[in-house]
Amino acid sequence: MKNIEALVIDDDLQMRLTVESALEGEGFAARFAATAEEGLEVAKGRHFEVVLLDLHLPGMNGLEMLTSLRELPQPPETVVLTGWPDLDTAVEAIKLGAYDYLSKPFDAFKVVSTLKNAAAKYRLRRENAALKHTVSRHLPSPGGRVVADSDEMKTVLRVIERIAPSDASVLILGETGVGKGLIAKLIHSRSLRSSEPHLHINCSTLNEALLESELFGHEKGSFTGAATAKPGLFEVADGGTLFLDEVAEMSPAMQAKLLQVLDKRELRRVGSTSFVNVDVRIVSATNKDIEREVAEGRFRRDLLFRLNVVSLELPPLRERREDIPALVHLYLDRYRLPGQSVRTLAAPAMARLHEYSWPGNVRELANVIEGLVLLAQSDEIQLSDLPPSLSALGVADAEVDDIEPLPLAEIQKQHLIRTLRYTGGKKAPAARLLGIDVKTLYSKIKAYEIEI
Repeated sequence: MKNIEALVIDDDLQMRLTVESALEGEGFAARFAATAEEGLEVAKGRHFEVVLLDLHLPGMNGLEMLTSLRELPQPPETVVLTGWPDLDTAVEAIKLGAYDYLSKPFDAFKVVSTLKNAAAKYRLRRENAALKHTVSRHLPSPGGRVVADSDEMKTVLRVIERIAPSDASVLILGETGVGKGLIAKLIHSRSLRSSEPHLHINCSTLNEALLESELFGHEKGSFTGAATAKPGLFEVADGGTLFLDEVAEMSPAMQAKLLQVLDKRELRRVGSTSFVNVDVRIVSATNKDIEREVAEGRFRRDLLFRLNVVSLELPPLRERREDIPALVHLYLDRYRLPGQSVRTLAAPAMARLHEYSWPGNVRELANVIEGLVLLAQSDEIQLSDLPPSLSALGVADAEVDDIEPLPLAEIQKQHLIRTLRYTGGKKAPAARLLGIDVKTLYSKIKAYEIEI
């Protein structure tokens, strides 16, 4: 572990020598200054994790120096030194952001332990900032627009306007691809927490051990590969919102741990013995029938009570067809390449999109439009440009009431075959158009015995 970068500012030479002796061999790389002005110049040229600052200095006093330190691009944690008669001044220093204060004469062990704790806080603060930056770069842009031309979506938006300003937990229900993540971001953006982090994790993509580490963090050495301590998403999202997508995929053990955190508003990192208080609003989502999951023992009812203070059910795209034209125009603009002409849809093509049942919902529509923007032969997209599953609907979809219904499995099989024909048998593009991952597509190809 690298040495702790420390700066000691005190005009008493004997005091500086005493501190230097105390820090020797304790993992510190220390610099010393006799005045605040000298110390500030040193601090501007080098990043210090901790500063030990005497409040009584010639020239600029300790409180002024503390304010200057807090204004640095990477402000250190500051521990102030004071005499007992100056206790009020020490309290004022704490209000200005000092980590702690030590009274003179001080105990060498106390100096070392306080500075180490202050350095640990500095490193955690920097680590949290770095993690927030990393997470924000990998999250979807919060600029996504919610299309609500249909009465069903207008009702959803009215509910969001009422519930967003509260801290109530929200459970979003709906089929895969209806836009649950976009609604979660909208709730956060309209809340009183909008200036704080909004983080997102898909609970179905990680095994139990990794999910626990991602949510609650871990200490160094708590498991193989844990080379450093890391805060979890609950800590990073403190003050903001955490979106738990596919929450019904959590194991029973993880459900119990999540319930404990929600009940007590505190967590313990993996491998730690101490607790951390957290203040996070929870928005969760699932595409499953959650009441059935509870009835069949796969999801805890007491956890559902915590998550489902307010529930929002998003309608599938086939039940909000009035939104299709606006969504089409939105995605035509979003996926247009730099310098590419504006694409439009001919009336027959738009009519066919309106007729289709959209089993993959808005996500499937977005994938189809992206493909059309890239592959259509002219700026006006024709019916013949649509993928086979759409351009050859005919009786199978538009006149579904006039024929004997097929089993759902057979309809899904035929849809997979049409999509694979459209992509020339290429599975990655087919999976994108279907709104599923490639692994799921391989499983369905095997299950339906589809020959490519």
